This record gives sequence, C-alpha cells and structure tokens, in this order.
Amino acid sequence: MQARLDAYRTAPDDINAVLALESHVKASGLEKSLIELVKIRASQINGCAYCLEMHTREARAAGEAEERIHLLSAWRESSFFSERERAALGWTEVLTLVAETHAPDGDYAEVEKNFSPSETVSLTLLIGTINLWNRIAVGFRTQHPSRKFPT
Repeated sequence: MQARLDAYRTAPDDINAVLALESHVKASGLEKSLIELVKIRASQINGCAYCLEMHTREARAAGEAEERIHLLSAWRESSFFSERERAALGWTEVLTLVAETHAPDGDYAEVEKNFSPSETVSLTLLIGTINLWNRIAVGFRTQHPSRKFPT
C-alpha cells in the first residue's frame, strides 16, 4: 500500500489544530489506560493500521497488559475489563458506528452510570478525535513504521 498524501506537510495548521484537541483530551483527567483502550478499539473498527500500531505500542509502553490488548476486540466476552472500561468501549463502538447505531439510550445510560457529565464530554471528544485521526490516516494511507519479523 502506498501513501497518498502527507497531511502533516501539506496542511500543518490543520494538523496542529487536531493536535491541540488531542492535547486537550489527554489533559482531561481520563485514565491513560482508558484513553489508549478507546483509541485502539476505534482504530480496530475503522481498520486503521497506522493508529493500531501506534496505540498498541503506546499502551504497552504505559504498562498495559498484552492479554487486554489482544482481547480488546472481544471485550464483551472478557472479564479483563472494568465496568467503567466497558461503558467507554460500548460508547466508543456506538459513536464510531453512529450512522448505524444512532447512539442508543442503553449505551448512554452505561456511560452516565460510570462517568461524570464532564468526563462524558471528554470521553466523547476522545472518541471523536481518534475517529478523525483514523480518517486522516486511512484516507491518506499513512504508513506505520516498518519492521522485520521472523517468518
């Protein structure tokens, strides 16, 4: 697969605006592990290899367990995730697929039980931001770093 466009070089002011939003979300007070889980889950749904490589690497560096990363796509069937994480992952899925789901009341109720109103806004901004990054990376075919693996 070949990259289409380097958005960072082509429109640095636009990308800097997204980076500012990213910094704001990171400083929101949401747990680092929760932020990375949300980013990984949205990136799985959107098929964003660039973001998956980055966020799984960052999650590992922050101490996230390999088992949780591997089971993230099956979080509903795993006991490795807390009620708060489950609410965030459910909200991630319904907002990432909002054209199909229309953000059901049941998913919102789970978020409401586990997050304060301001945390709910921060979580929603987080989900929106990673979806924007996914669209930039997938749309422009941004390439993740290359590595050699044993065959």
